[in-house]
Amino acid sequence: MCETHYDHLNQSILSMLSSVKRFYDPTFTVTNEYKESLPDLQNGPSSLIEGANVPIQQVGISNFKLPLNIKKRDGKYQTLEVSVDGYVSLDANKKGINMSRIMRTFYRFQDDVFTLDTLEKVLQAYKQDLEAQEAFLRLNFSFPMLKNSLRSQMKGYQYYDVSLEGHLDSYGRFNKYMHLNFVYSSACPCSFELAEHAREVRNTAAIPHSQRSVAEVTVALRDTFYVEDLVEICREALQTETQVMVKREDEQAFAELNGAYQKFVEDAARLLYKELDSYHSIRDFVVRCAHLESLHSHDAISRICKGLPNGLR
Repeated sequence: MCETHYDHLNQSILSMLSSVKRFYDPTFTVTNEYKESLPDLQNGPSSLIEGANVPIQQVGISNFKLPLNIKKRDGKYQTLEVSVDGYVSLDANKKGINMSRIMRTFYRFQDDVFTLDTLEKVLQAYKQDLEAQEAFLRLNFSFPMLKNSLRSQMKGYQYYDVSLEGHLDSYGRFNKYMHLNFVYSSACPCSFELAEHAREVRNTAAIPHSQRSVAEVTVALRDTFYVEDLVEICREALQTETQVMVKREDEQAFAELNGAYQKFVEDAARLLYKELDSYHSIRDFVVRCAHLESLHSHDAISRICKGLPNGLR
């Protein structure tokens, strides 16, 4: 291409750009006719699809936030900041979804009091509004519970990282899940015995190691179930939840508590299994325990599931 042609092309582009207004008009009103003229690539023909023309299992929005009313076990509710993940399936031959409908549809329910069963209503609306075969929803939030100190009679709020999750499949079957991160202390039984040996045999002071630990618990549910229920299950199984308000007498009590309930990471997983397996409301579960070792530069991990065929893993 000759240089003269390039000059002419550049002049044409500059002329076109100079005719476009760089101006925002706050008074502009969108009419129905104007709205109909707007491009809509998501609903375009399958010829616009890039790559393989195959279904997509999940497409949507993650981490949009709003305040929601979360129902408590006592029938009251707390208004909490919630991070929402919403997804639907996408059939082959469809370019994409109307992504904004994930948020717009959800906002129709913003004044509801949310339980796990509320998710089913939202998912049904997702399937209808986005013409999808399946829909997925997850609400993530920190749930506060007032916790008593061990001996000083003080109280403080413990916050629990919780997720409520729902899935409505192509047959209309609704599955509901709850996720909880439960933080506890784990005192090593082996370290305790070695410390006792040093004191008894060599008259030498030694401190057994313990560490903050986290149980990531996921339960699949049959019936109505609340965050408080799952917290109490974890408390009963592990006994050594970390404390909020602590005076000297509480610190001593916590040391005694750790001495009474020493546990390896394998013990923690099995203790939770035993407790979770005793609840009819819980049809399936999976647990991952992580002991964030104070002795080692690595973590100790144990993972356990109920063991149902095609169940949670």
